[in-house]
Amino acid sequence: MPGYLLQEQFKTRKLSPLDLLQAQIRRAEAVNPQVNAFTDTYYDEAMEQARLAEKSFSHKHGPVRPLEGLTLAVKEHQALAGKRTTQCSLVYQDQVETDNSPTNQRLLDAGAIVVAKTTTPEFSSAGVTYSKLFGATGTPWNPVYTSGGSSGGSAASLGAGMVTLATGSDIAGSIRVPAACCGVVGYKPPYGRVPGGQPFNLDFYCQTGPLAQNVGDCAMMTNVMSGVHPGDIATLRDNITLPLEYADIEGWRVAWSADLGAFNIASDVRENLLKTVALLVELGAEVEEVELGWGDEVTDAAVTYLDHLFGRHLARLYEEHGDALCDYNIYYAERAGKSDAEAFLSTYEVANAMYHSLGTVLDKFHAFICPTNATHEVLAEAKPWETISVNGKKLITDFDWVMAHPFNMLSRLPVIAIPNGMAGNGLPTGIQIVSRSYDDHRVFQLARAIEKASPWLDCDLRRPLTS
Repeated sequence: MPGYLLQEQFKTRKLSPLDLLQAQIRRAEAVNPQVNAFTDTYYDEAMEQARLAEKSFSHKHGPVRPLEGLTLAVKEHQALAGKRTTQCSLVYQDQVETDNSPTNQRLLDAGAIVVAKTTTPEFSSAGVTYSKLFGATGTPWNPVYTSGGSSGGSAASLGAGMVTLATGSDIAGSIRVPAACCGVVGYKPPYGRVPGGQPFNLDFYCQTGPLAQNVGDCAMMTNVMSGVHPGDIATLRDNITLPLEYADIEGWRVAWSADLGAFNIASDVRENLLKTVALLVELGAEVEEVELGWGDEVTDAAVTYLDHLFGRHLARLYEEHGDALCDYNIYYAERAGKSDAEAFLSTYEVANAMYHSLGTVLDKFHAFICPTNATHEVLAEAKPWETISVNGKKLITDFDWVMAHPFNMLSRLPVIAIPNGMAGNGLPTGIQIVSRSYDDHRVFQLARAIEKASPWLDCDLRRPLTS
C-alpha cells in the first residue's frame, strides 16, 4: 500500500505506525537472511519514533509531517549522525558519523522513521551488490540473481516488503538498475534538484534520489529531498512540488526505442516494452519508435569518464589499503588513469552529440521510454570482467547489460524507472521514462498513468516469491 494511503489509515486509526513497523520487522526477519538487503538495523530506536508518530496522528503531539510514521531504509554511504557509515568496506567498518547528510536530515525532519542502512557494493562502485564486509544481495524474486547496484539493498528491501521508503544515489544507473531488478520505482532527478554528498555533488553524472514501491511515494520523497542547500553549490534555487495524482495522458506524444541503437536486448525485455507501448496507445497517446543514432561510443565514453574521475578515487583507496578492497574495486583502480585528457574531452563531445538527437525528440514529444536493463539474468556476485550470453552474443557484466548510464551523461534530464512486467524467468522487467531538461512533472505524470492502468503489486504473480 502506498505510504500516503498508509498515512490515511494512521489518521483514521485503522492502522498505526507501530503496527506497520512491527509487521515490516517481522517481514525483514523472515526474508533478509535470503535477500541480504540490510547492514545495520535500528529497530529499538525506530519503535520509539513510531510511538511518537502515533501521538502525532492522535493530534496530541503537534502537526503531522509529510512522511510522518513511514519507515525508511538509508543507503549505506549516506551519513546518519551517531551511526556507522562503512561504505560496505573493511576500510571504514568502524567509521561513525557526527552529522546527517543533507537529504537524510530532510527526511528525518519530515517524519520518516529510519529502520536500517542498506547494502551497496564497496564504495557504491559496481552494478551488482556484494562486498567483503556484508556479502551479496540478491533480488527478492530469486536471490541467485543480482539486486543491481549500487543501491541494491535499498531496492531489494522495498521489493521484499521490508520497508516503505528508501534512499539511493545514481552515478551510472545506481538507482534505476536496482529498481528494475527488484520490481520497484526509482527516480534519478535532474542534476542540482537534490543535494548530494561531497565531492561528487560537483560531478554532474551523480544524483541522490528516492526509491519506493510506487510512483506516489517517490513523488513525496522528492518533494522533501529537493531544494537548494547551503552545503551544495550545485543545488537549484527553484523548488519543485510534485502532486500524487495527475491528469490522464490522452493526446500525449511518446517516443520509444528498444535498444537505443547500442544495446543487445533480451527477448522478454523487448516483449514487455512492446506491451507498454500498446498500453500507451490504449490510454490515448500517440506513440512512435525513433532512431537516436547512438552506438558503442556511448558506453565507451561513459566508461572513460568514470575511469578518469571515480576510478581515480578508487585508485587512491587501493594505493592506501591494497587487497583490503573488493576484487572489482582493484580491477577498477588498476583500470583508472589509462585515459588521457584528449579521451576525457571526447566524453563531452559524445554527450553533446547524444543530446543533439535526443533533445530534438524531447522537443517534439512529451516523453521518451526505453528499457532500464537489457537483461536481468546477471548473478548476484558477477564480476565486471565476466560475460553472459544474450541472443547468442556475449555481454560484459559491467556496462553491457544496463541501459541507464546514457542518461547520467545527459544529466539535466529527469528519469524515472518503473516495473512493466514479468519475464519468463520469473524476474521483473522495467522501463525508463525520460523527459526534457528539468521537467520532472512529465516523467511522473506518464509513470503514474502507466501505474494506474497496469498496477504492479496487485496480485501474487507480481509479488516476489521469497518467503
